[in-house]
Amino acid sequence: MIAASSLPLRVRVGQVNQRLKGWEALRWVDGAPRVTDVLRREVDRFGGIGAIYGVLRADPWSAVHWHNGIPPERSAEACAAVQEYVTRNGCGVPVLFVEEAPHGLQALGATTLPVNLALGAGMDVGLTEELAAAVGAEARSRGTHVALVSGLDVLRDPRWGRAEECFSEDPALAAMLVAATVRGMQGHVAVVAKHLAVQGAGIGGRNGSGAPIGPRELGEVHLRPAFAAARAGVAGFMAAYNDIDGVPCSANRALLTGTLRDEWGWDGIVMADGTAIDRLRDSAPDPAAAAALALRAGVDLSLWDEAFTHLDEALDRGLVDESDLDRAVDRVLALKHRVGLLDAPAPVARDIASLVDRAARQAVVLVHGKLPLDAAATVALIGPNADDLDAQLGDYTPPRPADDPGASTVRSALVARLGDDCVLHAPGSRVRTALGPEALAAVESAADRADVCVLVLGGTSRRSYSDEFADNGAVEGPAVDTTNGEGVDLASIALPEPQLELARTARASGKTVVAVVVDGRPRALTELAALVDVLLVVPFPGPSGGAAIVSALFDGTASGRLPASFPVADGVFPVAHDERRETARGYLDHRHPAGIPFGSGVSVAAEVREATYSISAAELGNGGSVLVEVDITEAGPAAVPLYGCRHELGVRPRRRTLLAVRRVQDETTIEFELGLDELGSWATGQPVAVPVEIGIWSTDETDEPAHAVRVRVTDENGTTPWQR
Repeated sequence: MIAASSLPLRVRVGQVNQRLKGWEALRWVDGAPRVTDVLRREVDRFGGIGAIYGVLRADPWSAVHWHNGIPPERSAEACAAVQEYVTRNGCGVPVLFVEEAPHGLQALGATTLPVNLALGAGMDVGLTEELAAAVGAEARSRGTHVALVSGLDVLRDPRWGRAEECFSEDPALAAMLVAATVRGMQGHVAVVAKHLAVQGAGIGGRNGSGAPIGPRELGEVHLRPAFAAARAGVAGFMAAYNDIDGVPCSANRALLTGTLRDEWGWDGIVMADGTAIDRLRDSAPDPAAAAALALRAGVDLSLWDEAFTHLDEALDRGLVDESDLDRAVDRVLALKHRVGLLDAPAPVARDIASLVDRAARQAVVLVHGKLPLDAAATVALIGPNADDLDAQLGDYTPPRPADDPGASTVRSALVARLGDDCVLHAPGSRVRTALGPEALAAVESAADRADVCVLVLGGTSRRSYSDEFADNGAVEGPAVDTTNGEGVDLASIALPEPQLELARTARASGKTVVAVVVDGRPRALTELAALVDVLLVVPFPGPSGGAAIVSALFDGTASGRLPASFPVADGVFPVAHDERRETARGYLDHRHPAGIPFGSGVSVAAEVREATYSISAAELGNGGSVLVEVDITEAGPAAVPLYGCRHELGVRPRRRTLLAVRRVQDETTIEFELGLDELGSWATGQPVAVPVEIGIWSTDETDEPAHAVRVRVTDENGTTPWQR
């Protein structure tokens, strides 16, 4: 393998830079790929390139669409043209092709999955791994080496616009699903998991804002998914925009070197988030000093930054040692070796469409009410998301083909099921704005003529080619009706008033009212819930979401659980189910902040067999485990969670934590094997065996029930400090 020490200095600097936006490096001209002067200048400047981001990316920010983008079937050819130019005109070291894949490859014709929050609702580790493998195979066959994959962020503030990229508010569930994603995808491409760390708990839910939390909160909540990814062999981590107690993540040596490498023994690559090193200018006097901060902290590869091109100056000024640069270059070269840059892609055929459909169906959460509906009903279909495919997709999504046979909105799926005459469509409003008296009158008319009213409400991460974007692709400036995604943090998460007015109008008709909230973040739904007979919540379910929702309505197939708690009202935060128990009494006007708790949805009647289990900390630390049996008296396709409450001397307990989860079909008894991950302390970001007593239960109660089963992790004397 090539070593950094064998390369000239300018080439080494080039290898740790990823400045180009890939769609600017290549043009599709007269039916063939053509490299641009932008690429030529970069190769000439550095004698090669470490990595190129987004050669295949297609979306409004890149301004790439079906009329000017790379045809899907010729993606690998386009990447090969860039690769040939870089290796022939540079130092001979191939370039890494890096693409976004937060819920499918962000390229023309690629498969779009339900967003992470939807997979969190399904709580299906096996399906998540299968989906990741299929996406990885698709990405590799099109020339991609490295996929940027969301999943480390833990959703602790629903005001954050990127909530849809989180698997859950629960760190254990997030850890299970991100590890499954890494395992599945890395059979084909390398994964850089993002974002490290605490971006889901920024002040006020503002993207990239600081996270003034303590080390225990950091370890127990925000590092647990990262440790799971590292243990699964993830190729890289992306350092986030935010700071932790004032120290920016991309300059945080204690995190990027101390935790990841020294404590965890992980040996992959750290990539900075887009322009994150340039943003260190508020912490450093000039670009060279900012680059030195990041390099010394443990960043190996930049993303669109100018600052990292000043590393030669940083060396001249003695701000970094040459060994610091060589260490980063060697990690980049090791990744190139790992992904087999000189090997031909090995496409793997997978039936990804059926997996996507299955994930969409598992994302449908029945919060209250009874289904299915009468198959002979005439439906008044109301609301802004009833016939809007884009509203089902989430952010970081390529444009869909004009004629996509696998796509369905609620309206198209209802018409296919009931016939056009039985579906009376009246949108009534946009997502955030009213359409006027005539539109509301049309809603009244449809409701009067129908047997049942189905409202499809919520939000959208829609991006328009006329929108304004920041230098990292986040929405900047007003975007019509966009309520979710990067750059769309909200001060209020109440359902917009025009949508509530639709619910009031439907309620006044006297008909059965069903509300389907399609969104990418928790909402305050208390008022809506009081206006409807049936309430479904569906995190952005992907292109086949319409059919999944209609199946839930008429076949009773809803089997998801809420992956995050929904607040009882706007401004009531935090509400996560695993917050610590408080001595305060809560808000005077809202004693119980969580309106709809984590885990709500179609549940299975299950109960832990009463017992007291005991295991020593030494046994637990050496791979020991406890088998807890759960009896199921009412089965069906659903997730069965196992909750626990830790009692550790001197530590205020959390109300409950998710220990494990299993999806079941028709089982009558299941076993949970609880080992170090489930019973250990995560205070340092990795599991450690300590004496503790844990109450365990499988019901959906938000506080530990009196009949909870106990697991005692004992010390060398056979007791726990809690018992003493």
